[in-house]
Order: sequence, then structure tokens, then C-alpha cells
Amino acid sequence: MNSELHSWIKSSYSVDNGGSCVEWSPASATTTGIVPVRDSKRTHGPVLTVSVRAFAGLVALARSTEL
Repeated sequence: MNSELHSWIKSSYSVDNGGSCVEWSPASATTTGIVPVRDSKRTHGPVLTVSVRAFAGLVALARSTEL
């Protein structure tokens, strides 16, 4: 999956001080039903792809866990 084709959104839990940062592409999720996820510090690195349902589960888990 070519990451330059997506408009990426950084997680609201991400910070700009070099901490753990995750980005995802909502436009891809809307058009394909597949959510690409990547490390924002490695924009040319690997991209994990999950279904919309699996992504929703990951978000629910993150929200329910004290970070």
C-alpha cells in the first residue's frame, strides 16, 4: 500500500515530543473499508491495514485503557 496516496490523521493521543505516534487514513477507510495505520515517525515505513471493524475495536480498547 503506497502511503503517499493517503491523507493521514495523527492520533489525538500522539504528542510532538517524539513519543509514540500513530496515524491513520480515514479517507481510505471510507472508500475501501480498510484502515491503513502507520508510525508517524516512519512515514515511508510499513503500513498495517485492518478492517474498519477491527480498527473500531482498537480505538475502543485504547479509550478504555489508562494510558
